[in-house]
Amino acid sequence: MIIIAVVIGFMIAIQFQTVKKPVIRDTRDMWELREDLLKEKELQAKLIREIRSNEEKLAKYETERKQSREQALRETLEELKKEAGLTEVTGHGIILTIEPIFDQLPLGAPPVTISPEIFKRLINELNMYNAKYISVQEQRIINTTVIRDINGETKIDGYSLNNLPIEIKVIVENHQIAKKLYNRMQVSKSVEDLFIDNLQVNISNPQTNITIPAYQETIRIRDMEPVKHDKGGNS
Repeated sequence: MIIIAVVIGFMIAIQFQTVKKPVIRDTRDMWELREDLLKEKELQAKLIREIRSNEEKLAKYETERKQSREQALRETLEELKKEAGLTEVTGHGIILTIEPIFDQLPLGAPPVTISPEIFKRLINELNMYNAKYISVQEQRIINTTVIRDINGETKIDGYSLNNLPIEIKVIVENHQIAKKLYNRMQVSKSVEDLFIDNLQVNISNPQTNITIPAYQETIRIRDMEPVKHDKGGNS
């Protein structure tokens, strides 16, 4: 009986609490509901605008990333073309002019010509003194340039050097190096060798605006082929 009485009392207490706390009803009028709905719509529109803005930023970042990669490739390609001699360059340097010592040769004397060996030494000497770019008679000197004797004529990549005077343009890194090159060429061994062959070298003062043309011939690459990847291997 005691247990039954306790259970009945517990049920009555729960019912009393339920009656004591009635459900709270929404007492807002229609205008208040419309204002709240408008606020929710404005919040939704703001969130949509932020999402679109973030999507646009992501798209912009992706485009800039691709463009920066393409720009880096373009800059690398231009730098390689410049180093290979395929672009015109302008900079600090000097100009050397090789010409005969005598205006008129004695009757019956052989014409004055430049030896390919001495000319090679002169070009090597310029490179040793930090020459970056060189042209001879407006013909660009590159790594594959060939200087040799062909049927008694000194030729550079097929162009004859027997017609004097010969103009050599040299570009270096900056004006200070151009001054050093000028001083070194004043006591050059190659210049002395040319003098023995009745040729004099006139060296211009360092200049700030020397232009050397691009290499005009086709560069032929030998003993190279594309890499063939193994099937299933990493590319």
